[in-house]
Amino acid sequence: MTPASNWEDARRVLCVRLDNMGDVLMTTPALHALKHVDPARHLTLLASRSGAMLSPHLDDVDEAVSYDAPWVKGGHHDVAADRRIIENLRQRHFDAAVIFTVYSQSPLPAALLCRLAGIPRVLAHCRENPYSLLSDWLPETEPAQRTRHEAQRQLDLVAHVGAFPPAAGLRFATREADRAGLYGKLAPLGVAASGVGVVAHCGASAPSRRYPAESYARALALLGDRAGPVMLTGDASEQALTAEVARLCGPGAPLVDLAGHLNLGELACLIEDAALLLSNNTGPVHLAAALGTPVVDLYALTNPQHTPWRVPHRLLFHDVPCRNCYRSVCPESHHGCLRGVPPQAVCDAVLELLAETGRPSARPLAGAH
Repeated sequence: MTPASNWEDARRVLCVRLDNMGDVLMTTPALHALKHVDPARHLTLLASRSGAMLSPHLDDVDEAVSYDAPWVKGGHHDVAADRRIIENLRQRHFDAAVIFTVYSQSPLPAALLCRLAGIPRVLAHCRENPYSLLSDWLPETEPAQRTRHEAQRQLDLVAHVGAFPPAAGLRFATREADRAGLYGKLAPLGVAASGVGVVAHCGASAPSRRYPAESYARALALLGDRAGPVMLTGDASEQALTAEVARLCGPGAPLVDLAGHLNLGELACLIEDAALLLSNNTGPVHLAAALGTPVVDLYALTNPQHTPWRVPHRLLFHDVPCRNCYRSVCPESHHGCLRGVPPQAVCDAVLELLAETGRPSARPLAGAH
């Protein structure tokens, strides 16, 4: 471990988080800590295109720069883009940079990027000796010694340079313009502002994290109208999935299919106003945690550090010997950690968590499906 550099005069700080939207959300407590040290400090978020979409909703972020790095899954293959981002960062004259990674990622490509951009102080966890690439180095201890929640990992990182937040929850600011847009879309469907019950997010970017559509449908059919109308959400690529869930569910539960119809801000308002989120372990879970909405999380055992952070929740999974595989596709082809969760257990968890938290479920939606 290198001793902490003096960061008191670091006024312009680059915050590097290049993977997914959920990872950026789990980094927001650390961003808040960096800002809390000096509210005048200027934070720039360097993120993937999906991660940068969060920036208008992150009060601690002053600006965002989008970069799909070639060392991150889904990154670009354009060397000219690397040259452009180096020059972009150089022109911003940063005093310091923090590189946020999961423990399976190396910070060294991003550290080299920062060096070429002339950033004098760079903080990161790193497994290898980074020598001069990092001014502030925390040797990697995960997973050999322990595995922390992703939010705690990043809080521990910035604590090394004296940054501590006044509150350690995830952060996301909803906007009334988005709420007006949301209910403008719901009103023609017969959903009033008091009519949002449970939000069900049936998709996930990784196939290994998806509860089967037929099991989702069975759980919602068992739930019926006991939790009010169920809002099915997803992006445009998941419309076929939500349509299949609705078809398999049958007429027993009031459903509203919103897949592909909401922008990020509207989705966040929907989750914030809902009684509960039922979801696979993906981005909306971390949105719910940031917004204080209880979560029933169908938690694939791909990795242990992404559970809902500081929000009432239930984790549903079936334990398997191959847990913590860190794979996007089930390497055993049986998907047992999710297929083994009975739909009745999902229904029961929704009703129990609603009763426990006391959040009102909305009235059933007449004629909706």
